[in-house]
Amino acid sequence: MEINNKVPLKEKIGYALGDGAANIAWRGVATFLFIFYTDVFGLSPVTVGVLFLVARFSDGISDVLMGVIGDRTNSKYGKFRPWILWTAIPLGVILSLLFTSPELGDNGKIVYAYITYIFFTLLYTANNIPYGALMAVMTGNDKERTSIGSFRMAGAFAGGMLVQGALLFLVAYFGNVEPTIKVSQLKEDTFNVTVTASKDVEHVNIKTEDGIATFVWDDIDKSNDENEPTNGKSFTMQKGETYAFIVTGEKDISSDNISIIDQKQGYSKSMYVMSALLALLMLLTFYFTKERVKPPKDQKSNLGRDFKDLIKNTPWVILLIIGLLFNIYNSIKQGIVIIYFTHYLNDQLLSASYLVGLMLASIAGAFITAPLSKKFGKRNLFIYALVFSGAVNALLIFCNQDDIGAIFTIGIISEFASAIFPTLFFVMLGDAADYSEWKNGRRATGLIYSAGSFATKFGGGIAGAIIGLVLGAFHYNGQDTSAIQGAIPGMKMLMSWIPSIVTIIAAVIMLLYPLTTEKMEEITSDLNKRRITE
Repeated sequence: MEINNKVPLKEKIGYALGDGAANIAWRGVATFLFIFYTDVFGLSPVTVGVLFLVARFSDGISDVLMGVIGDRTNSKYGKFRPWILWTAIPLGVILSLLFTSPELGDNGKIVYAYITYIFFTLLYTANNIPYGALMAVMTGNDKERTSIGSFRMAGAFAGGMLVQGALLFLVAYFGNVEPTIKVSQLKEDTFNVTVTASKDVEHVNIKTEDGIATFVWDDIDKSNDENEPTNGKSFTMQKGETYAFIVTGEKDISSDNISIIDQKQGYSKSMYVMSALLALLMLLTFYFTKERVKPPKDQKSNLGRDFKDLIKNTPWVILLIIGLLFNIYNSIKQGIVIIYFTHYLNDQLLSASYLVGLMLASIAGAFITAPLSKKFGKRNLFIYALVFSGAVNALLIFCNQDDIGAIFTIGIISEFASAIFPTLFFVMLGDAADYSEWKNGRRATGLIYSAGSFATKFGGGIAGAIIGLVLGAFHYNGQDTSAIQGAIPGMKMLMSWIPSIVTIIAAVIMLLYPLTTEKMEEITSDLNKRRITE
């Protein structure tokens, strides 16, 4: 079988489904877990930030170990495909547990969060490193890998669009409490709203359908904040109790356009649905893909030699740093979106439309990467995309609450360019594997691709810590409406110029990357000649 042939379209699509599944998990966690932990589960932002950072320290070891294990796996299914099969269902299960809220004390909640989050990162490693390495052994043609990479990223962004676009609506559907609501008009745009609970619910959120009206407690004894006007209130309901609010800012308010959502139940049931879909897509990827590129026949297992080759692999070292930086950039942007829309723009469901817009832009960016890389070269395109995306994203600092059109436009343009980062990154890891084989006569694809998983997870951990520390500095408390308002400057900074600084650093480092278009053509030609003679 030729190793340099074109990969069939159905196989590219099948491979793309795997990253769609992975991004149901990863984008779901990156976008929603922080606000779930702070606003629903009740952890402080600093606690969550430290959790994200500490949990990722183990990833460096686990990623490398998984790369080593993948390279040494021998089965009738190949080296990397079987891991996709073995981890599909466990990864779905642990994703569900991440968004489950057991009844625990403060310390118990922290322990539960650490255990489930660490297990999630380990299972994601066992699934994602073999998945990434699989692309490098589906074909020996570096240009064909770029095509596969575009399909992969389109699948990734489609999976992200699914979870980011649908999850909040699923939360609203599954978390609908349906208490008794009575509305009486006091003035033209002022209403008295009373809510009588039909059951005990620990944490609910009340707001109008449009999210414009502000709420204050009519019964101050039931208030758990300073009773400042806010776009909705969060509180605990007890069966049979009545809760009263004064609502202003909208006309013609009725009980039909007031929503009360049990976020704990909503998040858990929504993630059960997403987790089942994740497992199904992973199984389809296993079924449709093939491994074609094998290590040199005379290569013997030598872990010490593999690590020595890895450390001396200059393209891999640079890509490791670049991957870490652009994942910090993307993860800060993803992690702050829901908080920004919920507490600054006062419209959480609008964030779903925003995120879908970003994902559509990302899919377009992924598919334009292959022709642009032919024109500019992978390294140059990467640099251009970093500078452009970061510069555009920084403009969000100038947007006010009513600048919705500008926020969407800036976010979509920036995201179009940032979609090029991961598309090129995973393709270039394959180039680094080719470089190692060309230079050293040995191939350790799984070990090299461990950089991808490490950069993704550790970059996300650093981003979570940055979000937690910045919001903590502004005294953010997701269950205290007055504290939320005081943290709005931090939200705006995290949405705009703080992540953009990272792209400039990454662009400077990318100038050192040595695998130009001409060099890769030389490497590919030499390797093809070697493989023909083997």
